[in-house]
Amino acid sequence: MADTADPLLLDFIEWIAREPRLYSEVIATWRTSCPRLTIWEDAVDGGYVAREAIAGFGVIVVVTDDGETLLRAHGRMN
Repeated sequence: MADTADPLLLDFIEWIAREPRLYSEVIATWRTSCPRLTIWEDAVDGGYVAREAIAGFGVIVVVTDDGETLLRAHGRMN
């Protein structure tokens, strides 16, 4: 799998790994109308990111253990 990861997918996961992001920020920043650019869907379907509800704060997006593993495999996380 390490050889086939999309660089844009890695960029997306790495961006979220820097700090948990509000779901609204993620959608606004990575929005696209191109059906071929499915970074959000690919990350969720791959189990690399997940939404978490934080009471009194909102919904955030965080990197999962699989996402961290993917980043490490590509030298994007220590």
